[in-house]
Amino acid sequence: MRQLEDTEIIKLVLQGQQAQYGLLVARYQHFVFTLALRFVKNREEAEEIAQDAFVKAYRCLSDYRAEGKFSTWLYTIVRTTALSTLRTRKGNVILAEPEQLNAVFENQNTNTATVSITEQRSQQDLIRKAINYLPETDAQVLTLFYTAEQSLEEIGLILGLNANHVKVRLFRARQKLRDVLETKYPNELKHLK
Repeated sequence: MRQLEDTEIIKLVLQGQQAQYGLLVARYQHFVFTLALRFVKNREEAEEIAQDAFVKAYRCLSDYRAEGKFSTWLYTIVRTTALSTLRTRKGNVILAEPEQLNAVFENQNTNTATVSITEQRSQQDLIRKAINYLPETDAQVLTLFYTAEQSLEEIGLILGLNANHVKVRLFRARQKLRDVLETKYPNELKHLK
């Protein structure tokens, strides 16, 4: 049986089949929760942000325009919800601890024929740790590009930048990540090459 596209599910929900929204929740719950963890340190708060984001997305589903990916639109809602939550508690945006971000790079594409599962996990852990040393904006761009697989244009829509600015930010974020890996993890970096 063919899996329904996001736009097909949305159309069904808007036609009155509200239960179909559960398919979108199931499809994106891991993604939304992981993104929420980029903003808050606490798992329970990230779960609450994720739930709030899904409720807001449901209420505004008729505003979604199919020109872009649903995940891009949803990410914008998650980001706004998280920042709003942080503003209400009058705290600063805190990046999650490395062990709380286990899901971030689990979907990272690696050639499994040449790299064992253990080596993949080790590489992913190292990258997660290194990303936590980066400023939030750099971590966000890398996460959106590699984990959420957003295009430069989609990241630009999310962050309110044009694609060229995103390309420059992504380039600089990669350089900073490389610098962190070289200074903080020189021995581990040798095994990545």
